[in-house]
Amino acid sequence: MGRHGSLAVLTLVVAFGAGCSLIQGDARTAYDIGAVRDGGGGPGTDPSPTGDASGWEGVARALGRPGKLSADKKVYRVPFPRSDLKVTSYGVDVKPGLALGGYTAFTRYPDGDVMMMGDLVVTEPELQKVTDALQAHGIQQTAIHKHLLSHRPEVWWTHIHAMGRDATAIARSVRAALDVTATPIAPASTTPAPSLDLDTAALDQAMGTKGTNDGGIYKFTFKRTEPVTEDGRVIPPGMGVTTALNFQPTGGGKAAVNGDFAMTAGEIQRVIKALRGGGIDVVELHNHTLRERPRLFYMHFWADDDAVKLARTLHEAVAEQAVTPAS
Repeated sequence: MGRHGSLAVLTLVVAFGAGCSLIQGDARTAYDIGAVRDGGGGPGTDPSPTGDASGWEGVARALGRPGKLSADKKVYRVPFPRSDLKVTSYGVDVKPGLALGGYTAFTRYPDGDVMMMGDLVVTEPELQKVTDALQAHGIQQTAIHKHLLSHRPEVWWTHIHAMGRDATAIARSVRAALDVTATPIAPASTTPAPSLDLDTAALDQAMGTKGTNDGGIYKFTFKRTEPVTEDGRVIPPGMGVTTALNFQPTGGGKAAVNGDFAMTAGEIQRVIKALRGGGIDVVELHNHTLRERPRLFYMHFWADDDAVKLARTLHEAVAEQAVTPAS
């Protein structure tokens, strides 16, 4: 047998062995990660709306945390804010809503398959334990990186992905990774968002759209104008394939800004030029997922300056993308 033939046999053996390890047990395998079908779902298949959040109760129970159904009822998102961490970057006490908000998001397709995407915020001592737990339970890791420049303590972000029939089993597998961290179980918030020490009307005007006060962080979200797909399935914006811009007040009309731009390859250099032209630091450039189309690259950024000035710069960068306000 030739070199390429041997490699093919080895690949089949490894894949079969991995599949066997995943179909022994309960939560690790009930969603049959090995059964993901490349090209399945048909070209551009949209997720099916869920009547209400009760359709995801099993996910909420498995994760031990409540989630929220998107306005279009296609995405169930469960947040994991790292409110236990006291992270500082360049003298700014980083709030969970600015840069420390992990999550998982679930969507279901007409054929019954469920997609899960998410981002876990972990400390450096937790990172390898989380990686081992994810791998042991069949959850794919699609990126490991930073969202902040110099900061203490050291924090990492790991993006996760799974596809299968049993959303609750997927959630149990994610829970196994959360349980090796100190991520708190956050109750559903019933208190109104605190007032913002920012001129939000001026920010809205600079950005050309209205932002939202999410727990004391002023946020803008933009979705791609063309559908984002994976293996023939449309990925809704609520799964995280968006440009997200966050403003945390730091006093005197200033704000720390952080978030990420979801860009195609042809947009990257124009966005970098716009950000740097306005004094906003570029933190990282990378992918979050493995097989989406069009291929998306995410760029994280940071600045602490006059909020309206930063909004004007961010608007110039957004204008270099094929995006529109998400809501």
